[in-house]
Amino acid sequence: MTNLAVIDLGSNSVRLRITQLANSGQYKVLAYEKEYVRLSANMGSEKLLKPEPIARTIKALKRFKKICQKFSDVQLISVATAAVRQATNQDEFLAQVVRETGLQINVISGEREAYLDYVGVSRTLPIRNGLILDTGGASMELILVDDGYAEEAVSLPVGSVLLSQRYQLGDQITAANLYDAVVQVDELLASQRWLNRARHSRIVALGGSNRALAKAYRWQHFADSATVPSVHGLTMTRTDAYTMMHQLISSTREERAAMHGIASARADVIVGGLLPLMTLLRQLNLKQLMFSNNGLREGLMFKYMDHKLSTESIQHLQKA
Repeated sequence: MTNLAVIDLGSNSVRLRITQLANSGQYKVLAYEKEYVRLSANMGSEKLLKPEPIARTIKALKRFKKICQKFSDVQLISVATAAVRQATNQDEFLAQVVRETGLQINVISGEREAYLDYVGVSRTLPIRNGLILDTGGASMELILVDDGYAEEAVSLPVGSVLLSQRYQLGDQITAANLYDAVVQVDELLASQRWLNRARHSRIVALGGSNRALAKAYRWQHFADSATVPSVHGLTMTRTDAYTMMHQLISSTREERAAMHGIASARADVIVGGLLPLMTLLRQLNLKQLMFSNNGLREGLMFKYMDHKLSTESIQHLQKA
């Protein structure tokens, strides 16, 4: 019996998942934590991680480490994605993390992140053919699934925080700013010609903004809390997605934060975060979408269980 802890340091949030792994292959989640640290905030064209987001991130990592040390026999995998991957001061940041927390953070490539998303989704949801989209704070990952296999896997440097800050989509949204943002996303996705192979198929969406859309949708359509379905595997029509997006665009930040299912810390980035999904629904004529709660963290867990992770990426934590 092993307790596997995965720390996922993204551009908008940092998450901790501790899972008990049995020799039989079964697993049980023991703890799950999330903090909105907004590490990619104000990185700008110089791609520089700023002191305040770094301080928030290190504070969260220290707390996560203390949580991990409450459990016995903890194997820890810590990964960082787009914000750290793109940062010009990446080395300084990683050294500061080691110095202040003792944690070794592994920066994974965009393609590796996309593949792990595929593993986490494909092992827990029925997708033989279609597209997987993971929209993060500073990047989005796209995976084409053909007959159950990942045929294409790419990472593009556009995400919820970057789009929302660049085009001022955080509060009241103007038509001009929204138009500029839509044009950028349209052009970026249109350049990926292989996406045409996913036309008329299905899309599985994950990432904070996409899951927030699913949470808001289910609370609006399932009034009885006893019947509210899980986000994992939830389906929505394209028409319903467009209706929800219209509601979000026409709302202020405060009004979005008041919507059941949308965290206040995400209200200023959700519109930017949903633009890639809405663009793909339109460009590829996708009639229905499905949502996944699983992705990178679960992909790492499955690869650990398959004994296909290098020992260098695994840190053994002793109790404090």
